[in-house]
Amino acid sequence: MTASKLYILDTNVLLHDPKCLYEFKEQDITIPMTVLEELDDIKDRKKNVSQEARAAIRAIDEILSHAEDAATITKGVDIVIPVTAANSEMKLGQLSIFPDHELTARQGFLPQNSNKDNHIINCALHIQATNPHREIILVTKDINMRLKALGAGLKRVEDYRTDQLVSDIDLLPAGHDNLEGNFWERVEDVKSYQEGSHTYHTVSKSLLPNTYPCEYIYDDSEEFAARVATIRDEQITLRDLGVDRLMQQNCWGIEPINIFQAFAMDAVLDPDLDLVILNGAAGSGKTLIALACALEMVIEQRRYNKIIVTRSTPPVAEDIGFLPGTEEEKMTPWLSAIQDNLEAMHEHDERPQSSVKYAIEKANIQFKSLNFIRGRSIQEAIVLLDEAQNLTPSQLKTIVTRCGKGSKIICLGNLAQIDSNYLTPLTSGLTYLVERFKDYEGAANVHLEGIFRSRLAEYAEEHL
Repeated sequence: MTASKLYILDTNVLLHDPKCLYEFKEQDITIPMTVLEELDDIKDRKKNVSQEARAAIRAIDEILSHAEDAATITKGVDIVIPVTAANSEMKLGQLSIFPDHELTARQGFLPQNSNKDNHIINCALHIQATNPHREIILVTKDINMRLKALGAGLKRVEDYRTDQLVSDIDLLPAGHDNLEGNFWERVEDVKSYQEGSHTYHTVSKSLLPNTYPCEYIYDDSEEFAARVATIRDEQITLRDLGVDRLMQQNCWGIEPINIFQAFAMDAVLDPDLDLVILNGAAGSGKTLIALACALEMVIEQRRYNKIIVTRSTPPVAEDIGFLPGTEEEKMTPWLSAIQDNLEAMHEHDERPQSSVKYAIEKANIQFKSLNFIRGRSIQEAIVLLDEAQNLTPSQLKTIVTRCGKGSKIICLGNLAQIDSNYLTPLTSGLTYLVERFKDYEGAANVHLEGIFRSRLAEYAEEHL
């Protein structure tokens, strides 16, 4: 029996989720030959999605390897997944490859030029015309391609949303919640106790029905501030922080300017948190706060042995080609933000450059490429992951799972500055990280508000 729907996948869908072939249930899937050519082109380039391209090719090969001959691949090969409990297989739809390079220009088709999108759209138009009894759906994450396809006469074009965790970026947790009025005036029953130097309060969950672990809570009194420690049944335990104590934090000469930076410093400095996500606009202090706290914990507190700094490396404009030198020398242009912040922290020293050099050597700061993070097990280190918004969910998973015993990872990013052609704020790995770790008691997310880089930067962020 033929499936009622036929999905045609664009390249960016396979790059976004190489396992997407198993997400269309009993419906059929077709991959145009042009998509395979694009994957082949990407897999051998030093792109931040080359790993995803190779994973997608392997997934396609795994299904098509069961084909008896070339005609079967064009007609369709069953997609099956093993069912462990029953020691059997579950049949989904069929996967086929469509030879769109054989299509000739005809009425209603887009121009057959070097534009790969046109080839894929023409493939969908041809299949729609030759299969009038089936629902043909082009799936792409490219908004402009969706518009072109609809304009060319394709009836159904969709975004790939199977793994999308939030429908609107504004729904992403901020990591902090401002309560109107005075918090304690709402509390009728509380149990307070002391553990070490920390005070905890257990209150009813009805006071904060939508809270989650490690969310920061503060009110309008400018005195109360706390962090959700645990959520058990119908009770919430808060760790009392106090606004004054938070604002008096000092790391490597850096003090918080506002309450959000104070939350960020508290999260980074807390040894009970394994993952801290700092997101916010350019100039909000993400990198400065993270680096200052990292130096404090490595040099002064000696809690960690080193600082590993890494980031994705997509070019903002035209690529400048291969860079000479060692791995760390190649990464230096990409990680100049770290150097800038180190210089800012020591600008009033008698010998600023000597102070920066001392900090780099004493804290054992290492600049590493993401390509060499894979397969490692990082022990007793702080990992600063800059520009995390440019990473896919699978790339972020690779990095986070590298953290071994005694390590902590700090992810920095700004969802308004995504440089990747294959990501949007809703599909960025940073969005997935925030949402997936929302209920993990060992992770905190803080959205920093306010821009302190300069008056010009603040105006640009608001008006450009």
